[in-house]
Amino acid sequence: MKKILLLPIVLLISTSLWAQKFAFVDSEYILNKIPSYKAAQEQLDKLSEQYQKEIEGKYAEIDKMYKDYQTEKVLLTQEMQKKREDEIISRERQTKELQMKYFGRDGLLFKKREELVKPIQDQVFNAVKEIAIEGGYAIIFDAAASPNMLYTNPRYDKSEDVLLKLGYK
Repeated sequence: MKKILLLPIVLLISTSLWAQKFAFVDSEYILNKIPSYKAAQEQLDKLSEQYQKEIEGKYAEIDKMYKDYQTEKVLLTQEMQKKREDEIISRERQTKELQMKYFGRDGLLFKKREELVKPIQDQVFNAVKEIAIEGGYAIIFDAAASPNMLYTNPRYDKSEDVLLKLGYK
């Protein structure tokens, strides 16, 4: 009896799945075709490199301070040793704080990325949404972000449609 009731339910679910339309886009491909995105990425890369050089320079200074301290340690009084150790520790703490200020979760680089890239990503998302609505797609996967897509038929790739919707060829 249970098998008889279960069979129509399974058939109903499986036929509703067959009726759904699916497609995919490659967001990485789309974004790399948008000149303003490339420019934003280049700007972010330069900023990141600048911040990284500054941080590395500060760590090099700290390393030099520590090496100098190690060589002079035998000549220093206890009080002078403590003062130099505190200075090294303080500089290291300041550098770590600066590193978090630049590269942390809410750091300057993250904020700049939000400022430059997020509007472009929002445009792409809105174009994908419009294509999904116009085409009657239930789901549009992102081939760039989903490692679970083992095979994709190019026929269902809507990346070019998104670029056209955004005004790019």
